[in-house]
Amino acid sequence: MTAAPHPFSIPNFRYFWVARFASMLSYYALILIVGWQAYNLAREDMGIAASAGILGLIGLLQFLPLFILTPLVGWAADRLDRRWIARAVFAAQASIALGLMALTMTGQIALPVIYAIAVLLGICRAFLGPATSALAPNLVPKESLPRAIALSTIAWQVGVIIGPAFAGPLYTLQDWLPYAVCAALYLTAMVAMFMIGPVPRSQIDRSKGPFRQVADGMSYVWTNKLVLGAITLDLFVMFLAGAQAMIPVFARDILEVGEYGLSMLAASPAVGAAIVAGWFSFKPLAKNVGNKMLIAMAVFGLGTIGFGLSPALWLSMSCLALCGAADMFGVFVRSTLIQLHTPDDKRGRVGAVSQMTISASNELGDAFTGGLAVLLGPIAAIVAGGGGAMLITAVWWRLFPELGAAKTFDPPKEVLDAEPSMSPKEQN
Repeated sequence: MTAAPHPFSIPNFRYFWVARFASMLSYYALILIVGWQAYNLAREDMGIAASAGILGLIGLLQFLPLFILTPLVGWAADRLDRRWIARAVFAAQASIALGLMALTMTGQIALPVIYAIAVLLGICRAFLGPATSALAPNLVPKESLPRAIALSTIAWQVGVIIGPAFAGPLYTLQDWLPYAVCAALYLTAMVAMFMIGPVPRSQIDRSKGPFRQVADGMSYVWTNKLVLGAITLDLFVMFLAGAQAMIPVFARDILEVGEYGLSMLAASPAVGAAIVAGWFSFKPLAKNVGNKMLIAMAVFGLGTIGFGLSPALWLSMSCLALCGAADMFGVFVRSTLIQLHTPDDKRGRVGAVSQMTISASNELGDAFTGGLAVLLGPIAAIVAGGGGAMLITAVWWRLFPELGAAKTFDPPKEVLDAEPSMSPKEQN
């Protein structure tokens, strides 16, 4: 048997990785500073709990466009050139960053402006996610896909580390400077995406109308219990236990660590995640993958409880790093299972459904946590969410036995038969 080529030996994948890395750096830096500005603006007129609710509202505003657009963006990712969708989104995100830079420089940044920016970012993410997730399996042979997913996730998680790490210090120098850097990174991502040449892909059944094609994608998710269980597990665990939106609250008013502490807390989950992703890039997980994903989700809930109760910066960072490591474990298994168990002609639509649930768990989860913080206070809200995540994991273990039964990533025969062929020239 011929050994699977390393993904970095394939030029198209290298360009894809650079685009993903630059865009993730920019996105997480941008979203951190937007949240910091929003929280500080709210604190001028509101208390801690109400200001925490504003952060939840920003998450909700990012989620709504994605929820509304999910059928359209999945269909677009399967019908249109996925590279051009990504290029257009990166150009739009660069424009948003430049707009934020100008508004901050002129002192015109305000909460209504931030709300509008949140909606625009939600629209961009709605189109980008399905296109890039469906594009990645077209760039490498299927044997190389688990390692490619690990490397792609490293780009994501290192972006989560470095983006917030440079955003806070740059903000202390000039409040508009992080946005200038973000714009440059988005333009870099766009150029890298233009470097990707033609890629093989399956053809969508064009005898069916757009609405039927969308329905086929939704139906596939619903009837494939392994895919459905993996997607919904992430939805409910992250919905309940997401602590990311509350980091500005903890940085300013609970731990009292300022902008530098803000950056350190925001980057901590990605440190743990990057370590796990780095390990998987050298030694991809191969056995008993489903049960290990379930254990990781329970550990995520435990780490969230620890963060909520922590009285010290170092302990809070450690708990968040544990959360990131557990989340990365779950992301790797879930992403690989979904992509290898979904035919290529449906990956855009299935990816759109997956993205909607991920966004629901993140942005809508931020809104839920923010609302709970208004009622119970931020510490109690985080602790309750972590406990809920552990309970959900136990319920899903019983409700979806297909998850525990997934011993390897091997896809079913009907998916293998539907894969587009990749020529040696496209691999090299």
